[in-house]
Amino acid sequence: MKPRIGLTPSPAHDTLAHATMDRYAIAEPYVGAVLAAEGVPLVLPPQPGNASELLDGIDGLLLTGGADIDPVRYGDQSLHPKTYGVSQLRDDFEFELLHQALARDLPVLAICRGIQVLNVALGGTLIQHIPDRQPESDVLPHRQHEAGLAADEIGHEVTMLPGTLVATVFRGAPACGVNSFHHQSILEPAAGLHIVATARDGIIEAAEVPDRRFVLGVQWHPELMFRRHTEQMRPFTSLVEAAAAYRLTPATI
Repeated sequence: MKPRIGLTPSPAHDTLAHATMDRYAIAEPYVGAVLAAEGVPLVLPPQPGNASELLDGIDGLLLTGGADIDPVRYGDQSLHPKTYGVSQLRDDFEFELLHQALARDLPVLAICRGIQVLNVALGGTLIQHIPDRQPESDVLPHRQHEAGLAADEIGHEVTMLPGTLVATVFRGAPACGVNSFHHQSILEPAAGLHIVATARDGIIEAAEVPDRRFVLGVQWHPELMFRRHTEQMRPFTSLVEAAAAYRLTPATI
């Protein structure tokens, strides 16, 4: 059987002609990337108390991008005007999933919001709005669409530490070009979370948990790039490979 990869969706609120309703939405490129990596994508709708049962049915977890985490979760009592889309339901669900996934040593790939969930869940903090932290002249286009760059274009480079999981995933390359669609990022890394890639302006771009078989967070969106930049397929193939190994040798730590 192909490895089963659980994907977390974003809550959405739609007003239609016949009704107004809440939905759970996921962008197709996440699904497309997992399929291209020969995994089976399974969308996991937020639901309290069922994390264990959901994790029983998957071999790997993909935390997707989306809106911001409630800043109270990392000790910030103020809500920045640019912080948006906070969902207690999604926060609760993803934190519970992640904690239990780490306890099982389940492979995890955390993208954009996902790397922030990874850091906050382990006790780290976030920058609520990057432009407030650095002079404008020093800030790279971390929201590259505002600079007119398409989603699959390279916005800037990241430098990767040699000998790390992310360097292995990218086959030893010292750097790679990435896209960028975020206004928040890691501020203080959690204990046990290793920072393994940064942008030229110092913004943290990748992190990993070295005492687990595969836990990698990236701040960029490889799912939007992999069709044009084939090296961005590697996070997904690496996740699926780790999930296949987990299927053969699951572990509880």
